[in-house]
Formats: sequence, C-alpha cells, structure tokens
Amino acid sequence: MEINVTKRSLGKRIESLLRRVAEHENKIQAEESKFVPDQALIRHWRAEISAFAKSIERARRRLGR
Repeated sequence: MEINVTKRSLGKRIESLLRRVAEHENKIQAEESKFVPDQALIRHWRAEISAFAKSIERARRRLGR
C-alpha cells in the first residue's frame, strides 16, 4: 500500500529532522563541556542523530523520484 506523500510534507519532515539533529548536537556539546560528561547520554543522542540522518536520506530519495 503506497501512501501519497507530497513534496511539501517531505520537505517539512526533512526540516524538522535537521532541527532535531542540531538540537542533539547542541546537547552533546553542552554535555561534553561538563567536568564529568554522561557518556551514556551522549551515545544515546548520537544514536538518535544517526536515525535522523537515515530518515533524512530516505525522504530526500523520495523527493528525487
């Protein structure tokens, strides 16, 4: 079953994911600047950034169709 997704909605999705990546990068930078950074939290945010990047790539491929 193919879901009809508009270019506009894909563009909005990409923008949203890019904002989330930036937010997570800021969180990582803030955490790393602490005297004792929480490495588990940093790993978690990096894993989420990786997932966001995969979603962005899928959306960009769909836009290229």
